[in-house]
Amino acid sequence: MTESDRTPDPGSAAEEPQYADRVYRSVPGLIAGVMLLAIAGWLIVDAVLSGTGATPWVALAAAPVFAFPVAAYTLRPAVMANDRRLIVRNPLRTIVAPWSTVEGLKAGYSVELFAGGRKFQVWAVPVSLRQRKRATRRASRAAADGDPGLPSTRRPAARAHRQDDLDPTRAWSDAVVASLAEQAERNAHKPAATGELRVSWSWWIIVPTAVGLVALLTVIAAT
Repeated sequence: MTESDRTPDPGSAAEEPQYADRVYRSVPGLIAGVMLLAIAGWLIVDAVLSGTGATPWVALAAAPVFAFPVAAYTLRPAVMANDRRLIVRNPLRTIVAPWSTVEGLKAGYSVELFAGGRKFQVWAVPVSLRQRKRATRRASRAAADGDPGLPSTRRPAARAHRQDDLDPTRAWSDAVVASLAEQAERNAHKPAATGELRVSWSWWIIVPTAVGLVALLTVIAAT
């Protein structure tokens, strides 16, 4: 899993430091998306160059029907947060939530964002029950061994100056949710964090997929 490094924005010393977006996304999802697109691209090119009859046209019509959804569900999902707002980029929608509208986040079997009286799934932060069980076992062993845990400078309560850190003792999804919840609590009352919740559809994915599907059905019906 990856997240971007924070870099302070220029400003006077008297002002509170501003930071670049932190980005959370699933590396396995990115890898799977790239592999699927590469395999599909190779098959489509082969069908176009070597196919006979209607095969090349079927392959061309099927390309957007496959490529756009795969990109939407594997490469597109991301969560971006700074001191003013949270952006959740899901496969077909983008949610822009100023921190004042964020009511909470929950990591159960999936990560959910509650904002503006609505609930949204967070596709970019998949929940791994295996990771969660591993983290629980590590915590149980540490407690049984009397391990005091991480040094105080690495504990979440003492990380105000290291906001890019995630708690390494927790599953990745749980650590991300805890970090985002901490940011929501810290930034909710800032004047720059006010505004309205905005939700927009990803028409650049929906329209080409729908057009490709119509073309594919037309080619198949014509053969």
